Amino acid sequence: MKFTIKNGIGTSATCYQAALMIRQQVFVKEQHVAPELEIENEDQAKYYVGYLDSAPAATARVIEQVDGGWHIQRVATLKKFRRQGLARQILNFIEAKAKKAGIPYLTLGAQDQAQGFYLKLGYSVIGDGFLDAGIKHHRMEKKLYWLV
Repeated sequence: MKFTIKNGIGTSATCYQAALMIRQQVFVKEQHVAPELEIENEDQAKYYVGYLDSAPAATARVIEQVDGGWHIQRVATLKKFRRQGLARQILNFIEAKAKKAGIPYLTLGAQDQAQGFYLKLGYSVIGDGFLDAGIKHHRMEKKLYWLV
């Protein structure tokens, strides 16, 4: 199967509805996150959706931070497509775009159960844990360029 990644900005992005469908399935239905907590800041984000052939399979989004870093959010893969490296491919794609744009770092709030995944991608745990939508998280960060 062929894996392709499409991206766009805001709710008018052609891939937005696919991203939303994946997020609703994973976060709202599987993890029981309240829809009003899951769907926020939609117009500020850049969406990335990975498709296996033409089927939406995985997603992530990015919100640019005030200091120029990128905050990755809503990383999710539909259950039937998990363990195929799709989220890793999307995160590597985002990282390549960030490096090309001179972005100094990537940050994310990782669910504790997913920490190992992000550690393998070079992210480091920063600070104490926190609850988001009733789920334990830690902030994680990956420096792309050291600021002088």
